[in-house]
Amino acid sequence: MSKVLGFSGGDDFCPGGSIYANPKEASFFLPLGPQVDVYFPPRKRSRVNAPFVLDGEWFEQKQKTSIEGLPDECLFEIFRRLPAGEDRSACACVSKRWLMLLSSICKDEICAKKNTSAENIEKDGDDVEFGGEGYLSRSLEGKKATDVRLAAIAVGTASRGGLGKLSIRGSNMCRGVTSLGLRAVAHGCPSLKSFSLWNVSNVGDEGLTEIANGCHQLEKLDLCKCPAVTDKALVAIAKNCQNLTELSLESCPNVGNEGLRAIGKFCPNLRSVTIKDCTGVSDQGIAGLFSSSLVLTKVKLQALSVSDLSLAVIGHYGKSVTDLVLNCLPNVSEKGFWVMGNGSGLQKLKSLTVSSCRGVTDIGLEAVGKGCPNLKIAHLHKCAFLSDNGLISFAKAASSLESLRLEECHRITQFGFFGVLFNCGAKLKSLSLVRCYGIKDLNLVLPTISPCESLRSLTISNCPGFGDASLSVLGKLCPKLQHVELSGLDGVTDAGVVPLLESSEAGLVKVNLSGCTNVTDKVVSSLANLHGWTLENLNLDGCKNISDASLMAIAENCALLCDLDVSKCSITDAGIAALANAQQINLQILSLSGCALVSDRSLPALRKLGRTLLGLNIQHCNAINSGTVDMLVELLWRCDILS
Repeated sequence: MSKVLGFSGGDDFCPGGSIYANPKEASFFLPLGPQVDVYFPPRKRSRVNAPFVLDGEWFEQKQKTSIEGLPDECLFEIFRRLPAGEDRSACACVSKRWLMLLSSICKDEICAKKNTSAENIEKDGDDVEFGGEGYLSRSLEGKKATDVRLAAIAVGTASRGGLGKLSIRGSNMCRGVTSLGLRAVAHGCPSLKSFSLWNVSNVGDEGLTEIANGCHQLEKLDLCKCPAVTDKALVAIAKNCQNLTELSLESCPNVGNEGLRAIGKFCPNLRSVTIKDCTGVSDQGIAGLFSSSLVLTKVKLQALSVSDLSLAVIGHYGKSVTDLVLNCLPNVSEKGFWVMGNGSGLQKLKSLTVSSCRGVTDIGLEAVGKGCPNLKIAHLHKCAFLSDNGLISFAKAASSLESLRLEECHRITQFGFFGVLFNCGAKLKSLSLVRCYGIKDLNLVLPTISPCESLRSLTISNCPGFGDASLSVLGKLCPKLQHVELSGLDGVTDAGVVPLLESSEAGLVKVNLSGCTNVTDKVVSSLANLHGWTLENLNLDGCKNISDASLMAIAENCALLCDLDVSKCSITDAGIAALANAQQINLQILSLSGCALVSDRSLPALRKLGRTLLGLNIQHCNAINSGTVDMLVELLWRCDILS
């Protein structure tokens, strides 16, 4: 022992150097345990004549932590054993690599806890791995739509059942949404029920197939401007998402007949379908869809190259259809509408909208009226071949019609317009005539008939030929009007409007005279005196002959008025003051846009009106300076002010 203790340190026992052959590798070994006693005598430091340089690989290896060196397969096994949603979210924040790995874990791949009772699982809310239902909604637009953000949403919401509704509109130009992001959604959001994808060119069949395979509860699918999506994706959706109830396809050129046939075959609950501007869709696709979809209720076909055959299929198989929209179908002729009406399948149809279809003729529309006995709402837009005779025949056939809107039907004249009132008087509640240039104001001698007491709403908008003579007749025919819109009618004066107001017995609730430049204070005075006890909404925008006298009449008689628009009228500060001094008026919306005579002097009156105002428009009121506007914004803090 004395020899050992007295040993001075020769080279035979220990040279006094490091136990590692390479001193650079010393830090990679664990220290010796406390049970090992080893003595290292000191050694004189050797002189270094050259600089000591460490290579870059050693620095990279030195900085890298041990867990980062693990391959993805090992990290995957670790992550799928994490006990709670919060832990997964925390790990997802470490790096993009960890986030994408976590987002690739499916619900079925999560390791279940062992020896955990159901009672403990219910009590510990944080330990719920995946919720049962998805009630959260997210919408990504433009540059915010990236794969990384989708992965983060999928991981962050997974513990609460994932998303129930996801909308992606547009995409990041550099890092846009791809199938990788949709794969993350499919894995983390199995309860997804509504998915909308607009204007995303990088997503194709692979991404939609991931959604189909992972989101079996999908009920609503909306695809718009997705050129990379083909029938393959739609077939996958049909086979895996059989709870689908709503489908919308717009500007998807590579979606065609095969996909629609698959939807009809495998989705028995489909209730609503919209197909717009899909060049690959033809009669075969429409036939395959309708022949198998027994509960389809809402249908919209627009800008398609379908023919009369498609309308024949709809007329035969559309036994559950209640809402039908047909827009811009250039290859459909009169025969198509005639066959659809005579197909006896549209017995439940309640609403029909037809626009820019040359097949809407007198014969075709009459057949539709006869074949749809429960039709209540009809909107006819740009029907260039429809005349007065066809419109009257349709009105006679559609005995249940309650609302009719004619827009840009230039062959319709005054005879057709009043013919509708004569033949639909029993149930018609709303009649609208918009931009129909065939209307000419003629002095008609009408037969003695019972008035149309069912009509409650009348709209005549931008029909330059409509004048006082027509209004006088309307006043006699429609005594129960409550909503009246006479907008953009330069030929209408007090002589036509006042008799209409005097004939209304039920009490007008909403009146729109915007753009009637020849209407004066006399009309407003009559309106306030006769209907002030019911009037709630009054629009006088652009009526340049309306002055303070009208506002004084309103202030005195219209206690229920809540929405008033006097934009571009000849009112002054005195009129605003009269409104403010009214004892019972409770305005919520007031528009003074373009009233050049309203100045800063109206500040006290506007402040007083602000007790009830929720919206105030003072745009283009050049006599009101910016300081007054700032003061109004401060005083009327709960009112939205446009200036």
